[in-house]
Amino acid sequence: MTHAHADAATPLDEVEIARVRRRSRAAIIAGQVLAGVGMGSTLSAGALLITEVSGSETLSGMAATMSTIGAALAAVPLAALATRRGRAPALATGAALAAVGAVVGLVAAILSSTLLLLAGIIVLGVGTAVNLQARFAATDLSEPGRRGRDLSVVVWATTIGAVLGPNLMGPGDAVGRALGLPPLAGPYLFTIAAQVLAAIVYLVGLRPDPLRLATRIGLERPASPEAAARTADVGGIATGMIATCLSHATMVSVMAMTPVHLVSHGASLELVGITISLHVLGMYALSPVWGVLADRLGREATIAFGQVLLLGALLLLAVGAESELWVTIGLMLIGLGWSAASVAGSTLISESVDVVGRARIQGRADLLMSTAGALGGAAAGLVLAMIGYGGLALAATGLALIVLATLAWRGLRRRATA
Repeated sequence: MTHAHADAATPLDEVEIARVRRRSRAAIIAGQVLAGVGMGSTLSAGALLITEVSGSETLSGMAATMSTIGAALAAVPLAALATRRGRAPALATGAALAAVGAVVGLVAAILSSTLLLLAGIIVLGVGTAVNLQARFAATDLSEPGRRGRDLSVVVWATTIGAVLGPNLMGPGDAVGRALGLPPLAGPYLFTIAAQVLAAIVYLVGLRPDPLRLATRIGLERPASPEAAARTADVGGIATGMIATCLSHATMVSVMAMTPVHLVSHGASLELVGITISLHVLGMYALSPVWGVLADRLGREATIAFGQVLLLGALLLLAVGAESELWVTIGLMLIGLGWSAASVAGSTLISESVDVVGRARIQGRADLLMSTAGALGGAAAGLVLAMIGYGGLALAATGLALIVLATLAWRGLRRRATA
């Protein structure tokens, strides 16, 4: 009997559902940690490796751009695969593709081919799409009162990879050199191993498949607490997407230009590293707090709190652009605001669509979020050149205000129809 038939034949049992919920959560968290470690080490080395291979520092920024393009291109196909076959095949396929991208990057480093390296980084970016889809996968079997917490714990697991990954760049390079590989190629070995292990974890750990089981619950028990609403809340989907996309664009645009601004004002590379580390800490470390608040105070209230944090941070940066301390504090606050909006916004999207169409809508949300980040990063350089870092921060307040206006409009509409 195939696994798909086993899922369909097994009677629904509350104890079994709870067991699958725990097993799925553990597998997703383990996969996130593994993939995060691999992605962190490779993307940190990517910009340096592009400079090494191409001989041009101007191309170094292409690493983040190519990775974002890869994530955007993979979002909808991975979601479609999840809808047809389940979460495990989708997440495992994405992790395997990321491993292939790392192999291509490794070969490109050996051949000193810039184009091949950029192509490898695009495929490696599929790993970021897996990272985004995994946070949604954590909510497939969630009880309504715990969706925010379940999603946020998976986001928090990204912290481990974000912290450990870049620190593996040195050991990875040493291993690579010992094997006779070119400088900076070694970290790709870690990424290949981590992504292959992540794919295995998803295939083994997500059995029975949480999305397929959730779909069955939704069809057989429409009144079950685990079943999503039968009718999609279009307003909730739109609000969640606007919140996640614009918050992401705000974060990426300011974060991408902060190292440039600090270095041009004489800051040391050590200070730049500390500033970015605190920013990443703000992005992920407190995500469980935002998950609890989203469950207890509501998704919209937590999104609004995130926008208030973003506005405060942006105004601080606009006024204190010349102060290294204020810039560091401001960037950490931006990480916190982004985290609150992303956790609550993603939770709102998940609960606003019926289980049958859930993965498809989530894929579109990830595509839009990655695209917004890419556009924000691309526009930030032009804005910085025209009106400076303080002006960039001030301009970005408009995005937070749009999100707050969207929340206010949703509140008015709900009161009018109540």
